[in-house]
Amino acid sequence: MGEVSTAERAGRVPKQDRSRATRQRLLEAAVACLAEHGWAGSTVSVVAERAGVSRGAAQHHFPTREDLFTAAVEYVAEERSTALRALFPDGAAAHDRRAVVAALVGLYTGPLFRAALHLWVAASNEEQLRPRVTELELRVGRDSHRIAVELLGADESRPGVRETVQGFLDMARGLGLATLLTDDTARRERVVTQWADLLDDVLR
Repeated sequence: MGEVSTAERAGRVPKQDRSRATRQRLLEAAVACLAEHGWAGSTVSVVAERAGVSRGAAQHHFPTREDLFTAAVEYVAEERSTALRALFPDGAAAHDRRAVVAALVGLYTGPLFRAALHLWVAASNEEQLRPRVTELELRVGRDSHRIAVELLGADESRPGVRETVQGFLDMARGLGLATLLTDDTARRERVVTQWADLLDDVLR
């Protein structure tokens, strides 16, 4: 094969950038569709239209519907985790623990959690989807726990600390479920304050 010219090499970068941008738009559109319309109303065509790309372009990046939606939830989970770490680079030691608790609860009360919930429900009925969502949930769950431990400054070598952190995350998931049906802001704020106090007592 002949040597690739400088002009050809230069032309590849913008194409790669466009491809990455298209993929990101598709992932963001998929999460938004899943959160708003659920699994039944979130087809590849609907997502492609929302992202402003052709169905063919969408299928080039994600050959199946399952590929698209599991990748979408994973992508946004990673983005949220990165943003959360950036908010508290020094962990709870340098910040009010209530602010850290509120930020962690926020992981379960936004569109990501709503989208993930629709994906879980679909996976319970879709044999092809179930193992992929189960594996994804295990990874996201481990990452969420690790972030919580880091931000809260928790020493899991102490008895009961790991279970306390996990109980807090389970509680946050419950708050996320409550938010799906009603505006639970006022009660959520009181619960966040109480959990911050409990964590202060356990983790000090």
